[in-house]
Amino acid sequence: TFSFYGMRALLILFMTAPLATGGLGFDTATAGAVYGLYTSMVYMTTLPGGWIADRLIGQRRAVLYGGIIIASGHFSMAFPSLATFYLGLFLIVIGTGLLKGNVSVIVGQLYSAKDTRRDAGFSIFYMGINLGAFIAPLICGYLGQRVSWHMGFAAAGFGMVLGVIQYQLGAKYLGAAGLEPVPAASPEAGEALRHRVRLIGGALAAALVVFGWAALSGAISVTAVADGAGYMLLIITVVFFAWLFLSGGWTPEERKRLYVIALFFLAAALFWSLFEQAGSTLNLFGDRDTRTSVFGWNFPSTWFQSMNSMFIWMLAPVFAWIWIALGSREPSTPVKFSFGLLSVGAGFAVLVVAAQLAAGGVQVSPLWLTVVYLLHTVGELCLSPVGLSAMTKL
Repeated sequence: TFSFYGMRALLILFMTAPLATGGLGFDTATAGAVYGLYTSMVYMTTLPGGWIADRLIGQRRAVLYGGIIIASGHFSMAFPSLATFYLGLFLIVIGTGLLKGNVSVIVGQLYSAKDTRRDAGFSIFYMGINLGAFIAPLICGYLGQRVSWHMGFAAAGFGMVLGVIQYQLGAKYLGAAGLEPVPAASPEAGEALRHRVRLIGGALAAALVVFGWAALSGAISVTAVADGAGYMLLIITVVFFAWLFLSGGWTPEERKRLYVIALFFLAAALFWSLFEQAGSTLNLFGDRDTRTSVFGWNFPSTWFQSMNSMFIWMLAPVFAWIWIALGSREPSTPVKFSFGLLSVGAGFAVLVVAAQLAAGGVQVSPLWLTVVYLLHTVGELCLSPVGLSAMTKL
């Protein structure tokens, strides 16, 4: 998380920074397209990343390989060229696809299906995630904005290296969780699976070579790629869920769970499409339209990115205690999801007022963004750890 959130704090600011200051000089629309494409692919690759872990290598290896690939991506972005920038983003997307979802699966396997500590356990897990997310913008953001953009990206890579080392050292505490993939039904089925993987992998590699050449040569624009990816992601999502619902072999109970998963999927997609504006729209608003000084002390605008994690640390134990203390009166998962969506919407309602105040060119108080991040954090704590827990049970 240190590497991901450290890089995210810098990404759109680096892309929109003038060439004279070491940035890429992108206009806001192009930078937003790149950021949106990158963020959506980070989430979407958790589907093939989860499949690879389930069927081929197990969650534990997937997380390890993902961490190594992510670190390689950050170090690639430490070199000042457009080619290494796009290569770095690609590697981070692939690595996060292997790591992000499978970490949650490992945590879920540490608890039995009926263990009442599951939601609280995921809240504690979320605190660990947000420790790195809090520190990263402070270090990477300062280095990137005050020293060198590429030094900030390199710092994110070093953070991931330390995370991989810690992961390996702590593996003994995870027992057998995520060690092995689901065994094939027969040796023939296993060989057929490996053959399909080789064919798909070869086709994807060829497509990436063609796409990479077209993007770097200017044959296609970044905005066109982002628009195309948007349609592609929508089609993939529809096809994926259609395949799930139409494939045979589900028991009536399993099919009911699929319907619930689909509803949670839609709610989470709406929530994260708003919440992830933190790295783009809110980041630019903090840099351009918000005062970055308190009592005469100036700080990098990327430090606003640490607010969400700071509030997580303050509020996650409170929410974990509330869920346990309520016992049988604890709100259902759909009710918690509703609270999450209402909170993230309320945050943007506050931002509407702040944006109107800043429309005349006056920088607004940092308290506006503070309130926005507080409301978004409340929404996140109602939806994200609870959603992760619910998905592992479903």
